[in-house]
Amino acid sequence: MTDRATAPMLARTTGGLTLAGVEALSARLDDPAWLRDQRLAAWEAYERLPLPAVTYAEAWRRTDISGLDLGAFVLPERRAEAPRDLAAIIGGPEERAGLIAHADGLFTAAGANEALASQGVIFSDLSAAATAHPDLVREHLMSTISQWDGHKFRALHGALWSGGTFLYVPRGAEVTLPLVAQTWLGTPGAAILPHALVVAEEGSKVTLLDFHGSTPDGDRSLACGATELILRSGAQVRYVLVQEWGAPMWEVASLIRAHLDRDATLHSLVVALGGGLVKVDVESQLLGAGATSEMLGLYFGTGRQHIDFHTLQEHRAPHTLSDLLYRGAVKDTARAIFAGLIRVDKGAQKTNAFQANRNLILSGGARSDSIPKLEILANDLRCTHGSATSRLNEEHIFYLMSRGLSRAQATFMIVEGFFADIFDRIPTERVRAHIQQRIAEKMAA
Repeated sequence: MTDRATAPMLARTTGGLTLAGVEALSARLDDPAWLRDQRLAAWEAYERLPLPAVTYAEAWRRTDISGLDLGAFVLPERRAEAPRDLAAIIGGPEERAGLIAHADGLFTAAGANEALASQGVIFSDLSAAATAHPDLVREHLMSTISQWDGHKFRALHGALWSGGTFLYVPRGAEVTLPLVAQTWLGTPGAAILPHALVVAEEGSKVTLLDFHGSTPDGDRSLACGATELILRSGAQVRYVLVQEWGAPMWEVASLIRAHLDRDATLHSLVVALGGGLVKVDVESQLLGAGATSEMLGLYFGTGRQHIDFHTLQEHRAPHTLSDLLYRGAVKDTARAIFAGLIRVDKGAQKTNAFQANRNLILSGGARSDSIPKLEILANDLRCTHGSATSRLNEEHIFYLMSRGLSRAQATFMIVEGFFADIFDRIPTERVRAHIQQRIAEKMAA
């Protein structure tokens, strides 16, 4: 793909992605007045802001969205039938603390065990929470995305998000079983803009598993999501996102951003397996002394997939730790891009920051670009960054085949070993097995 971007195609906004669409969505969701005003302000910013290829030229240089015509998309108005195999991935009700499901941007199902309510935990559809818990939601919603970051697509998200999840964990509460959220798009040619908002108060502990998927067939669809993770002092949060969009999906400018206060700990894992074009920013901002962020990523591109990850480890306080490991594989003519930045502010002394990106190329026509970066303003710290890209070693394949394996089996064993560092850190056995199975299917395709 080129670094070209064509403004006229993006300027036509019909088919639901319009001011009238914002107003209709707000009315349908029965937004409170403050939320409706927030949507309208975001839409005004969207119309005013230039394309991200202008405001974020370097970040968008390797991903071409000139073929994206926003005028071709509609906002879905019906609840599609979500796939029924989610239980096979996450287990039955006894293996989770709660479940929230959305299809076509609309709330479809919820369930939570009694312990959640007794602890004061709120796990809810975000639109419903805006009415039921207005003070909590109003204080935190979009609080990590100041002025939409001057980003056209984040403003679009702020205006048209729906199908969101709200998780609030009060001070000292510990949720031992994982909470599960599902987002599904079953309307071809539609746009979906899911938003997840997690607020973990002091000393709390919680795990959220987030699954995104869409129909594998039909016209091109659009996703532009955002996840806000707000960790107060001493909070511990594990966030896992498994993305399995269908081939027609373009996920453009999605954002996962975490704010960590003093001594907070975040373990995040982002898995990207589907979609025709995927561009996601994953950011941890360590705002309080003693904060720790582990950032894991796994991506596998086949066919003509284009996967673009930009990560940020931002240290704003002393004695903070971030550890990033992203691993990806590409085959056929797929392309993967990883650009990671460690930024350490002047006052963030005694910082420890580590960044590693590893890529495996499985076919001659595949390509992987890796750009690790440092921006250091402190002078008493330890930072390392590095990347490596390699192709399959024929000697390794020959050795395995000499032990009775077929070439396909040998290749899969090498790929599975390549991802072992990530697999070993996935806490849920069912999720780990599901990802391994999906990689095996992509290898065989």
